[in-house]
Amino acid sequence: MLEKKNLTSILSQLTHLPNRTPEMAFDGAAEQAFAEVAPFREGGISVGYYSGSSEWERHPVGDEIVMALEGRTTVIVLVEGEQQRIQLNAGELLVVPQNHWHRFENSDHLKILGVTPQPSDHSLELPDA
Repeated sequence: MLEKKNLTSILSQLTHLPNRTPEMAFDGAAEQAFAEVAPFREGGISVGYYSGSSEWERHPVGDEIVMALEGRTTVIVLVEGEQQRIQLNAGELLVVPQNHWHRFENSDHLKILGVTPQPSDHSLELPDA
């Protein structure tokens, strides 16, 4: 069954999380700042609205697409043991390669859309590449 989704409406229902920290990924404190838009393949399409930084994550079964709808962030991706920093501004997207650890840092009023394969791994500490 085909069903279109209204991103503006979904985003308007989110509560801005002003000081996101990596630990919030494990305690449910960020729940109102995120929403699933639709299931997609073995994962889903989701949106979030926050400022601050996230935990490390990776997706062993596929690439992740992240797009800054508003605001800005720095995406840090571990590539062959080195941290590559990519500035992501409103209207820009990045494809994070399968199984690469990554995180979001210094996000400022970031409204983000992610197409995320599951399962995902998460870590508070800098993982080994």
